[in-house]
Amino acid sequence: MGVLIVAGTVALAVVIVQRLGAADREATLGVQHMGQPAGTRILSVAPVEGRLAVLVARPDGERVLIIEPRRGRVLGELRAAE
Repeated sequence: MGVLIVAGTVALAVVIVQRLGAADREATLGVQHMGQPAGTRILSVAPVEGRLAVLVARPDGERVLIIEPRRGRVLGELRAAE
């Protein structure tokens, strides 16, 4: 009986540690850098066919970035004028 209690306690501790580690990895994956210059501000975000359209205000003007959310990659950008 004592062996079952010890085994159950160890199994519970292992599960708790694994879940805490998974939470840390998820929090780390949530931070993405879009490779934009200093002073860039995000004005708006909208979903577009499995991607994100992000309106940013940069020091050199506003533009829309098309981002792949899983990898955090900028697929392209739209500018009104040069």
